[in-house]
Amino acid sequence: MPTDVLENMVGTLRFAHLLFPRHFELAGAPVKVRDATSADAGAACAVLRASIIELCTADHGNDPVLLERWLANKQPEIVKGWIEGADNSLLVAVDENDAILAVGSVTDAGEITANYVSPHARFRGVSRALLAALEARAAERGNTACRLHSTETAHRFYLANGYVDDGEPIRKFGMNSGYPMSKRIAT
Repeated sequence: MPTDVLENMVGTLRFAHLLFPRHFELAGAPVKVRDATSADAGAACAVLRASIIELCTADHGNDPVLLERWLANKQPEIVKGWIEGADNSLLVAVDENDAILAVGSVTDAGEITANYVSPHARFRGVSRALLAALEARAAERGNTACRLHSTETAHRFYLANGYVDDGEPIRKFGMNSGYPMSKRIAT
């Protein structure tokens, strides 16, 4: 199934009634979105760091000081703490071999705090599948909207997925690219 057809299908589904894990067929390869486990911390951390370093140059401009600030909490032991946290869900999108392609997090209050894709999985619909699962988890927790702060890199992605700007950009890690955004979701 072509990726654009699948992405349109994913965008029109109502997710609150679905149960985890979720499976998506992307460009002929199955992608499963599941809850992260403590054993995923190292690989999830590697995806987070690679995504920030390689894909978010519009935000950090390869400035070592900005990168150091942004990456400071992207350590396996910290990621493990996020996985084990009680008030949020850390989800991973994995391929047929259970290799992590993307990492995302949503709080029980509906705030999406992370959605990072591995550079080799970019533009394959993985982030969109993960975003749909994060929104579904927020809806399962009783939320009617999701909120997030988008990077410059991801801003168009979120706009294309139904999010709207919710105020002026805020400074994060010394960058001017923290766009507050929100989206109504089905419950």
